[in-house]
Amino acid sequence: MTTVLIVIAAVVVVAIVVLAVFTMQRRRHLKEQFGPEYDRLVDSTGRRRAAESELRERERRHDSLDVRPLDPATRDRYVVAWVHVQERFVDDPGSAVSDAGQLLTAVMTDRGYPADEDDEQRIADLSVEHSRTLNRYRSAHQVSARAGQDGASTEELRNAMVDYRALFHELLEVDENPETRDAYQAAGPVESAASERADDEAADRQAGERRRATTDEAQENVADSERGRDSRTTSDDQTRGV
Repeated sequence: MTTVLIVIAAVVVVAIVVLAVFTMQRRRHLKEQFGPEYDRLVDSTGRRRAAESELRERERRHDSLDVRPLDPATRDRYVVAWVHVQERFVDDPGSAVSDAGQLLTAVMTDRGYPADEDDEQRIADLSVEHSRTLNRYRSAHQVSARAGQDGASTEELRNAMVDYRALFHELLEVDENPETRDAYQAAGPVESAASERADDEAADRQAGERRRATTDEAQENVADSERGRDSRTTSDDQTRGV
C-alpha cells in the first residue's frame, strides 16, 4: 500500500512539473510573439491567465485567416500611393493623416485581413504578426480621429504620420523587397516637411503673441492717460470748489 502511495505521489509531482514547464514555455512563446501587446493586455485585464487566453484565441483566429503577401505590382502601387499622401501632408496634414489611415486599411484588406471588422478586432488581428508597431498604430488612429474635430496639433499629426508609416512599412514587407525599399525610401522622411510646417506655425504664434502684447500695452497706455486726465479734472474741480 505504501509503495502504491509513493508511486501515485511521484506521478502527481511529475505531472505538476510537466504542467509547470508547459505553462512556462507557452508563456514565453506568447511574450515573444506579442511583445509589448502581452504586457499591455496583462495590465489592462489585471489577470495574466485571462490575457494569455485571449492572446491564444487571437492566434487561433489568425490561423484561420488567409493572410498573404502582396504581389509586386500591388506593392509598388501602394508605395506610389503613400508618396502622394505624404506629399499632401505639408498643405493639409489632417487630411493626409486620414488618407494614410485609409490607405493602411486598404493594404490590410489586400493582405487578407477582414475589411468589415471594427477597429478593435482589426487591431487584435494585427497583433499576432505586428505587435511591435501596434501601439504606434493605435496612437496614430487616435490622433487622426481628433484631427477630424480640429483637436490635433501639427506636431501630433506629424507623429501620427510617422507611426502610420511604421506599420505600412511592415505590411508591405519593405525590408524583404530591395526594389520596393528603394522606391519607398525615395519618398523621403515626413519629419522634415512636417517640422517646417510646425516651425512656421510656431513663428506665426509668436508673431501673434507679440502683436497682442503690443496692442495690450497700447491700450494700457491709453487707459493710464485717461485715468490721469480724470484725476487732474477731479483735482481742478476740487480746487475751484474750495
